[in-house]
Amino acid sequence: MRLIRTTPTASSRRRIGTLLAAVVTAALAAALAQPSPVAAASYPNPGAVTGDTGVHDPTMVKRPNGGYLVAYTGDNIGLKTSQDRTAFHNTGSAFPGGASWTYPYTDNGRSLWAPDLSYRNGQYYMYYAASTFGSNHSAIFLATSPSGDPGTWTNRGLVVASQTSDDFNAIDPNLVVDAQGNWWLDFGSFWSGIKTIALNPATGLRADTSLRSTAGRGGGPIEAPYVFHHGGYYYLFVSFDYCCRGASSTYRIMVGRSAGVTGPYTDRNGTAMTSGGGTEILAGHGSIHGPGGEGVFTDTDHDILVYHYYADNGTPLLGVNWLDYDSAGWPYAH
Repeated sequence: MRLIRTTPTASSRRRIGTLLAAVVTAALAAALAQPSPVAAASYPNPGAVTGDTGVHDPTMVKRPNGGYLVAYTGDNIGLKTSQDRTAFHNTGSAFPGGASWTYPYTDNGRSLWAPDLSYRNGQYYMYYAASTFGSNHSAIFLATSPSGDPGTWTNRGLVVASQTSDDFNAIDPNLVVDAQGNWWLDFGSFWSGIKTIALNPATGLRADTSLRSTAGRGGGPIEAPYVFHHGGYYYLFVSFDYCCRGASSTYRIMVGRSAGVTGPYTDRNGTAMTSGGGTEILAGHGSIHGPGGEGVFTDTDHDILVYHYYADNGTPLLGVNWLDYDSAGWPYAH
């Protein structure tokens, strides 16, 4: 089609000017009425990692003799190692002979979920979950290892379980040792939200029957708690919304903080995390879909945020970013 140019009259120029002004005004009003996309667009991409980077629900710990150990959701818990936090290599599974003690919760399946690694008292501690998708007939177990290598993990027993009659879900564990040396376990997914129990440091198992609530969304999607102590605060990281949908996943990482390890946790606006509060620090952007299942640890250069995300083809991959803090002490991915 060819455009025909004409010379506008004065009246037509006024009409065009009025129309343009109306369009600009409407566009500005629409922009102000909508959430700004700038924040999401400004989120960093994951740092460079190479090698065997396929993971879901990763946890990473720095090894005392150098390098890093990663555990993640998979058959009998998958393991990876890295010497430089960049190149990762599969090393096998924590329980190559299977974990029969978990079968009552997995319908005899081998997939074990969301491990949590730490190195304490000269050995590795790993809390992990056994369940089936969508069920709260679930359990969290503890295993320890002197080296972290496949086949060296010893089952230390059941820590906490949930049944279909309960209003919580015993998955996604995270060990927290507070500034006074007390041991706690955060866990939870959906139902009534994130829970905290006290542990016996001598055994790593449950210390009493108290069950504390630390975050929730009124039954909505919240899971993968991770508590990290920095400065004068305990920061509670959680994943909002939905994982496990490939590139359609809507997971996003949220945070709140508290002066005490068991709360109350509030977000940047002062909203209690038990009332759905949470400040977003990482969400999907570009080809990074559904980042979540996070953990945090301190390294020699920075605090490190570890998580999974989904590629455009739906593959879950390892995400690693620096974690920095603004002038008000709130963390952000860098």
